[in-house]
Amino acid sequence: MLKIMFICHGNICRSPMAQSYFTHLVEKKSISHKFIIDSSATSREEISHYPHYGTKSILKENNVKLINHRAKQIIKKEADEFDYLICMDNYNIKNLKRIIDKKNYKKIHLLLDFANVDRNIADPWYTNDFQLTFDDVKLGCDNLLDYLLKNNEL
Repeated sequence: MLKIMFICHGNICRSPMAQSYFTHLVEKKSISHKFIIDSSATSREEISHYPHYGTKSILKENNVKLINHRAKQIIKKEADEFDYLICMDNYNIKNLKRIIDKKNYKKIHLLLDFANVDRNIADPWYTNDFQLTFDDVKLGCDNLLDYLLKNNEL
């Protein structure tokens, strides 16, 4: 099984959105049994909170089921267990590197790197533009799955 962890600052907006959308993608292709998909935060400030109402709304508008989720912070052990640590922005990478061992740095990627787009996914907590964030998450996840399929990772 391929283990993918989506990571953002608080784990209430972007990373649960990515986890939900990627889960939706693999379920549509009937390959969900080949994955463990999770999400987490680099901070502790939203621990145990449910996803932001904006995330819930945009997923519902796009017919994507929200995963059952409460915010949690990534721990060092998870970095050992997961194959991909997919961050939403460079700030997340910087903070993630403070938590995990150097041996796992090679697992870290920006989600939009899989779409060959050189930018961060904007945090809708600050922008309040959940549609823009969803569009970027969708682009990144679609291309991540294509990458995994083309490179025989499954």
